[in-house]
Amino acid sequence: MPRPARLDELSPEARAELDRQIVARNFKDYAVLVEWIREQGWFLTDEEPGISVIHRHGAKLKRRLEAVKASTQAARMIAEAAPDDADLRSAAVISMVQSELFELLLNLQEADAEDDPATRVELMAKAARGVADLSRASVSQKKWKTEVEARIRAEERAGAEQAAAAAATKAGVSAEGIAAIRAAIAARM
Repeated sequence: MPRPARLDELSPEARAELDRQIVARNFKDYAVLVEWIREQGWFLTDEEPGISVIHRHGAKLKRRLEAVKASTQAARMIAEAAPDDADLRSAAVISMVQSELFELLLNLQEADAEDDPATRVELMAKAARGVADLSRASVSQKKWKTEVEARIRAEERAGAEQAAAAAATKAGVSAEGIAAIRAAIAARM
């Protein structure tokens, strides 16, 4: 088994600070970063990572950041091109993943090839966690959809009440009549 990268030994806080330094230096000046790491005292002197280790880490970080940026931009473009206030795309994705996970669970149940009970239990536990996560996501998505639909209905009702009140006022209907019209609209919507 290969020795873990020296940077893997850093605490999450130290790694986050290193990542900030790499980004702040625009993925350059790795020799300066090696000196900066030495000043931090994170490693024993003979174990300090060299320029190549920092450069590889910086290249991975840059690829991850570019991937996040690209997916964020794609999501923004999709949202602008096809607004989805009710979050129907998420519901579709959740449904697809649930179907696939269900199929995998069935295959796991039918599989006789897995003789090791501990491995089988581990696989079932992972699948159960996946089902639980999907269920939570599904409930959250449905709650969001219900809230959006309620907000849309409230906006439509308010618009209808306003339009009716304006027309009634223009036609000379009394304030009591307008209140009755508003109440009738609210009762129907």
